Amino acid sequence: MTKVRALARGLALRGYQVTVLTSDLGLQENAGIAGLVRSPWGWQAKNDAGETIYLPPHRLYRSLTWSPRVFSFCRARLASFDVVHIYGLYDLLAPQVGRVCRRLGVPYVVEPMGMFRPIVRSIPLKWVYRGLFGDALVRGAQRLVATSIQEQQELVAGGVSAERIVIRRNGIEPPAQLPAWGSFRRRWSLPEDAQIVLFLGRLVTKKSPELLLQAFAQWRAHSDSSRPAFLVLAGPDERDGYRQRLEAQAAQLQLQGRVLFTGPLYDDAKWAAYRDADVFVLPSQNENFGNTAAEAVACGTPVLLTDRCGVAALVQGRAGLVVPHECDALAAALERLLGDTALRERLKEGCREVTLELGWDEPLARMQALYAELTKEARRE
Repeated sequence: MTKVRALARGLALRGYQVTVLTSDLGLQENAGIAGLVRSPWGWQAKNDAGETIYLPPHRLYRSLTWSPRVFSFCRARLASFDVVHIYGLYDLLAPQVGRVCRRLGVPYVVEPMGMFRPIVRSIPLKWVYRGLFGDALVRGAQRLVATSIQEQQELVAGGVSAERIVIRRNGIEPPAQLPAWGSFRRRWSLPEDAQIVLFLGRLVTKKSPELLLQAFAQWRAHSDSSRPAFLVLAGPDERDGYRQRLEAQAAQLQLQGRVLFTGPLYDDAKWAAYRDADVFVLPSQNENFGNTAAEAVACGTPVLLTDRCGVAALVQGRAGLVVPHECDALAAALERLLGDTALRERLKEGCREVTLELGWDEPLARMQALYAELTKEARRE
């Protein structure tokens, strides 16, 4: 995960001893590369982000994993840490780590990453998890990290006291040299004069790509632009058949040849897509921050977000537009962004200013202060 890696690397460079404990999701197939060596708990790697321990999963359902070796790791290592930082909910490793932390008196932080309120998928199962494991994990945490005011409000509404919540935004780390403009268009045979609307993220209902398809079709039906326009949906299909349903929807909306499904894009391919897009759209139902929108801004691409994205307050009117989670609102905003050259150029200029506020230095300083505070509290007890 980009955020965990960036924070771990930044803390390690600042002199912290960092260990990341995670599940091995197929890593054993790559043994012998990238500095991987065997460890008592699975695989281990050491690099500029510190030490990473990969526990072999016993069972795997989507991202929900279980590894019996978490018990031996906790017995052998957990007491040696000053602070534990748990990312996300709805896995079976964190509850065991949190339980041992509480028994040993090791302070821990939970960062729900937008998962605190069960929404969209497997909602009954998520409530069962909360009752069995999640609520105890959250109650026992010394602090919870929210990446936006929106997420803080969700936590408070869910019964977490505001005094236990720390707001720390995410950061972005664009490459030192962005790909040249046009490389994504050439790769996918898109005309140089085409208007490109980009969605980049997991193809899941939470992110509402189907709503964007409707808004794009509505905009095209009323647009008087002579330039060809394409909607690019880039990202992995994480639900069986969901991409096929989107493709069927595009055909029903008579968008054949105007919607491009690229699959997931990584590294230079991802940055090239941001670079070549005229507008980046994140139409999510709920987004605790919205890293992809921040990355698009770093490439100088204006963004269009729903008001349910945590990063919206940073970009509103400066690097993009923020609208309600409604088809008509998205279509009208597309018309403004793609039809008003002066507005788009002003927002491109604003992207530079916003990008300066989205580096990792501030989030890292916030985490250092939090860890120092928790360590001091633990020593007093």
